[in-house]
Amino acid sequence: MNSLLNWLTIPNFFNAHFAWHALPYILGGLPLTVELTVVSFIGALVLGFFLTLGQMSKRHWLHWLTRTYISFMRGVPSLVLLFILYFGLPYTGIQLDAFVAAAIAFILNAAAFVSEVFRSAFMGVEDGQWAASYSLGMSYGKAVHYVILPQAFRIAIPALGNILLDMFKGTSLAAMVTVSEMFMRAKIQGGKQFDYMTVYLLVALIYWACCSLLTVGQNWLEKRLTLPTTD
Repeated sequence: MNSLLNWLTIPNFFNAHFAWHALPYILGGLPLTVELTVVSFIGALVLGFFLTLGQMSKRHWLHWLTRTYISFMRGVPSLVLLFILYFGLPYTGIQLDAFVAAAIAFILNAAAFVSEVFRSAFMGVEDGQWAASYSLGMSYGKAVHYVILPQAFRIAIPALGNILLDMFKGTSLAAMVTVSEMFMRAKIQGGKQFDYMTVYLLVALIYWACCSLLTVGQNWLEKRLTLPTTD
């Protein structure tokens, strides 16, 4: 093992021995990173779906309210929103846990992008599907639930997969409010020997490996849910 670590070491750039000893501690933050990603993504899916319904609503006030929210959230960096929730809210008497503040910030921000994905996916469903649903006596809600949403979800999978990848990587921002996820732990390890380059390269490889696995899962799901075509 020592010979391999010596071979991987690049002087003044990457210390493989230090990386090997820091690896278990950094990986200890992976469960929290995954938890934050899952909670935030599910929350963004739910909120994004309702925002999509608001965009498609025939009530003008609801349509413009959701459009304004989406425009605002798409223009505000997640880090700024996170700082407002974690450092700003205490001035109003509201103190959020760091994990909760990070999850809320990621949900509020990502939901705007999820909503646009859902809206495009809904528009990608043929108009004839709506007409067929109504001809069967379905209400708007039932048509969406049983006919439109399953088809729209298939269309949305690639874009939603990209949002999930961005969200997984974006959890590193939670380190700015002391959430002990992988990047925060890498910073702590780097400070022990003032060798930040090694741990940053190491955590970059971990993020890349995890995102590669997510991409494989996304591709599998796309193939699984792709409807067969007939000539």
